[in-house]
Amino acid sequence: MTYTANDQRYAAMQYRRTGRSGLKLPALSLGLWHNFGEVDTLANCRDIIYTAFDHGITHIDLANNYGPPPGAAEETFGRIFASGLQPYRDELIISTKAGWPMWPGPYGDLGSKKYLVASLDQSLKRMGLDYVDIFYHHRPDPDTPLYETMSALDGIVRQGKALYVGISSYGPAEAAEAFKILRSLGTPCLIHQPKYSMLDRWIEDGLLDVLEQDGVGCITFSSLAQGLLTNKYLNGIPADSRAARPLGNGAIEADAITDANIEKVRRLNTLAEQRGQSLAQMSLAWVLKDPRITSVVIGASKASQVLDSIKCLNNPNFAAQELEAIEAILKG
Repeated sequence: MTYTANDQRYAAMQYRRTGRSGLKLPALSLGLWHNFGEVDTLANCRDIIYTAFDHGITHIDLANNYGPPPGAAEETFGRIFASGLQPYRDELIISTKAGWPMWPGPYGDLGSKKYLVASLDQSLKRMGLDYVDIFYHHRPDPDTPLYETMSALDGIVRQGKALYVGISSYGPAEAAEAFKILRSLGTPCLIHQPKYSMLDRWIEDGLLDVLEQDGVGCITFSSLAQGLLTNKYLNGIPADSRAARPLGNGAIEADAITDANIEKVRRLNTLAEQRGQSLAQMSLAWVLKDPRITSVVIGASKASQVLDSIKCLNNPNFAAQELEAIEAILKG
């Protein structure tokens, strides 16, 4: 069946400028970290992506190692792109990354020019694309000179293989140095992708200030704490949850589901109900309340979860008393 996108797809989605660039991203972006591997059903993957795009989620976030196995998510996306999304390429922001182990030997990991260039070439082939809109270095490399990694990103843009570049999971000092190098090369850093949620707030200790000062966007991942900030774990660990999976495929660690954390989640859930939201919707809205946040990456195992997440935009504002109540719960 031929895919035709919803002609009202831009009506309700919010778009935010990425730092001081010319690019706007949807408030919610679709991440393919989970549920797009070889074990997943192509029809369901297609339904999730089409539903997201039909509701204004124009940004699809990938990485070379997403699957399982590594590369599988890009291959899945490539099949869906070729069969239905290709006519809409100029309406899509497609990103991928390199920085985690991808193939054996010394050239398949971290941040060398050799690895980054080869990895992106492989990613483009898997996805059937001529270029990606954003290419990230996925994590800091303590051994490769930062100048080499950043100059590789600059070269990739100059070769036309990416329009913009970003970094992920860099701390404040190393991010600031990366931004300085990229500016000197003539390819400013577009965006930083850190882990951030109500339960993991490390970026508030300097990184957000660095991003604001340098005019770099911020797109967060794991903003639902890999499912902990939903109603999934209110009554224990379900058999089909990430906590029940083997560690290594983004599974939430079972020791994160402590009695203290569950009590916090239950109290947050009560507050969300008072706001007329699910806990997941309130958690996404809480991240988006900061104007320095450009977008939040959401994951989904079915299309209905995409629609549920989008509803966070129906009540994006927090009263001072609500924010105080959230802080009290989190500190408790």
